[in-house]
Amino acid sequence: MISVENIRDNFPILSQKVYGKSLIYLDNAATSQRPLSVIDFQESFSRECNANVHRAVHSLSGIATDLYESGREAVRSFLDAEYKEEIIFTSGTTASINLMAHSFVEAFCARGDVIVISQAEHHSNIVPWQMAALRTGIEVKVAPINRDGSIDLEELREILKDKRVKLLSITHISNVLGVVNPIQEIVKIAHNQGVKVLVDGAQGVVHSLISVRETDVDFYAFSGHKIYAPTGIGVLYGKRELLDIMPPFMGGGDMVDTVTFEKTIYAPLPLKFEAGTQNIAAVASLKPALEFAMQISDNDEFVNRERQIVEYVTKELNVIEGLTILGTATPKIPLFSFVIDGVHHEDVAQILDKMGVAVRSGLVCAEPLINSYGYTGIIRASFAPYNTLEEAQIFIKSLHRAISMLK
Repeated sequence: MISVENIRDNFPILSQKVYGKSLIYLDNAATSQRPLSVIDFQESFSRECNANVHRAVHSLSGIATDLYESGREAVRSFLDAEYKEEIIFTSGTTASINLMAHSFVEAFCARGDVIVISQAEHHSNIVPWQMAALRTGIEVKVAPINRDGSIDLEELREILKDKRVKLLSITHISNVLGVVNPIQEIVKIAHNQGVKVLVDGAQGVVHSLISVRETDVDFYAFSGHKIYAPTGIGVLYGKRELLDIMPPFMGGGDMVDTVTFEKTIYAPLPLKFEAGTQNIAAVASLKPALEFAMQISDNDEFVNRERQIVEYVTKELNVIEGLTILGTATPKIPLFSFVIDGVHHEDVAQILDKMGVAVRSGLVCAEPLINSYGYTGIIRASFAPYNTLEEAQIFIKSLHRAISMLK
């Protein structure tokens, strides 16, 4: 059975020292670290088979194309999609949602129609819809959450009864609250009203395996760099019958079938949405990254340790005077956002860094959500499968020291 020690051996960055202290990396919700399988793959790709894909008949291009498409098949399998043509490569979750805000809106929305998001969304699932509203005259409505961070399902039901609603775009797991939304139930509620569903899975794919067929979600987006792959690569899954109707987001090479000065005929799925030269090595790197993720997704040791970390850190944070946790509903991943009375979040983060503990601070790209709680910034500690319970204990000790220095 694979152990946490075996896992950590695959992440060379975790052996680094910060200010003479062993690095404890707790900013995984922003970017995960990469295992040797991904690092080595990227290097070998650059050394041995760097070429453009889908365009040439020479052997190097053929090898690169095969590796690129193996990345697509890895994603299809990981998401349990039916067809590889339903997997579209973008530069990240942000790009995937921007694609939707153009192509879905153009295909399915008219002036006055409504896109619904939730109160718990990242900026990437707010701003593209606001831009689309300015561009097309659609409206954006916000479904509220409860104080504990859970989605208000009754209020969501009421909002989705509006016949003008065409799409619900909602996070799988909030990057602030760490609360897991009941996606399958939410999809049923939306589909009962004829509303399509896009899920922002940037945090979801890391901590909660998703079957797009079982949940019946219409669209699902995530970023490679959250799940052990390089930056600059993302995925948009969409049901084939919907993607077929949607126009391309960008024009250019590789998304065309034929081009004349009078007219262009677009390539079939998935290339219709993949204009230009993609981040080929990063796409191919998704295969070893997702293979690594699958190794630990059903491993009892990691599941149990994640639960232990949630229980331990929650208990320890709750006994700190003046500390408030944002997101207390269950189920919850090991992601903890909190504020401390009389202590500035940036000061805490800087002192923790001096102690070798890397956490995130500020508005974490979710300003409306954090403001709704009445705060101007938070401290966030987010754990990955390579983090240990001992690291959680050091984090709590270091936090106590930081607070005592600031009060």
